[in-house]
Amino acid sequence: MAVDTPAAAAVDLGPATALSCRECGTRFPLGPSFACLECFGPLEIAYDYAGHDAEELRKRIEAGPASIWRYAPLLPVPADVAGKPNLNPGWTPLVKADNLGRELGFTAQLHIKDDSGNPTHSFKDRVVACAIEAARAFDFTTLSCSSTGNLAGAVGAAAARAGFKSCVFIPHDLEQGKVVMAAVYGGELVGIDGNYDDVNRFCSELIGDPAGEGWGFVNVNLRPYYGEGSKTLAFEICEQLGWRLPEQIVIPIASGSQLTKIDKGLQELIKLGLVEDRPYRIFGAQAEGCSPVSAAFKAGRDVIKPVKPDTIAKSLAIGNPADGPYVLDIARRTGGAVEDVTDAQVVEAIKLLARTEGIFAETAGGVTIGVLKKLVETGQLDPGKETVAINTGDGLKTLDAVADSGMTAVIRPTLESFRAAGLASA
Repeated sequence: MAVDTPAAAAVDLGPATALSCRECGTRFPLGPSFACLECFGPLEIAYDYAGHDAEELRKRIEAGPASIWRYAPLLPVPADVAGKPNLNPGWTPLVKADNLGRELGFTAQLHIKDDSGNPTHSFKDRVVACAIEAARAFDFTTLSCSSTGNLAGAVGAAAARAGFKSCVFIPHDLEQGKVVMAAVYGGELVGIDGNYDDVNRFCSELIGDPAGEGWGFVNVNLRPYYGEGSKTLAFEICEQLGWRLPEQIVIPIASGSQLTKIDKGLQELIKLGLVEDRPYRIFGAQAEGCSPVSAAFKAGRDVIKPVKPDTIAKSLAIGNPADGPYVLDIARRTGGAVEDVTDAQVVEAIKLLARTEGIFAETAGGVTIGVLKKLVETGQLDPGKETVAINTGDGLKTLDAVADSGMTAVIRPTLESFRAAGLASA
């Protein structure tokens, strides 16, 4: 049963036409809603892409700005979005990781999609950019979120640029680098005595209270719009590969939304005729100390059992991931897998990526590269197929993880001291 209201026609979010339940398919007008009133399933954006000619659309995208707004015709944003005050994230490098590939035994091309170059140095700028356009459309005055760190900074920065107030909520024990980066933009930053799942529950309660009136929670009541920003990773990867699908992708899992939306983005490109339809495999990456999706995958279960996070990869420390069951479906449908690595392997992988490719990843990136390595070693991922691994953030945010790195030597300012330290050329 579809639900309609007169107000829906006043909302201009480009090709977005409705909210659609992922479970039962019921449609609702565009609005700040995230759960189906019929079955309580998650809502996502439905589009009208009718009338698009693939070749003309491809040319339009290629002529667009060097940001996610080149894909505005495929996102829930107004056509003039690029001219509005926002951070213009996206169009980050797809790095040919030849050195890392050789070390891991790849015979096909390995790429790193390095999203650390976004304005606040994580992929969260993409999702916030889409959410903020929905916040404008629905006349919110304050932006908020529950966050494991990166999202808090992205919301604070985007709100400052766009002229919104902001108040974001984080677990009280996050890495100091992420706390400072979230606080510096001048909005309210509130620590909650608990883990991320406690923070998220509190935000859900605040939405229904008069104290939260006029607040847009980017990953709660604006979640359908927010999640669409992750599709732009899929769009960019395919365009940067010359408009073709990668054969394998390795993606970190927190809530699981990034992975599910990347898959949605790939499917949309296929349906629009922008890429040739061919098989691809999607792999999910978790830290062992917070691996409910990996555990379910390995046990052959469809139900995710919540866990209490205990890992240095705090940006992935969501013990009850909302999109976990959908991640399982995608991994199984595409012939991929969900794997996990220990904290020690995370640190090793951060250093491996830095040493081989000059990319300093935060702990979430360490999880991805660590899982990539493990997947190759266990035969789950084929090193003879073109593969993309996603680095979602900058290592400067999680310096404590590699705090044992430091100076090779301390010497006197003399050649004798330099030679004595064994640093001179042979």
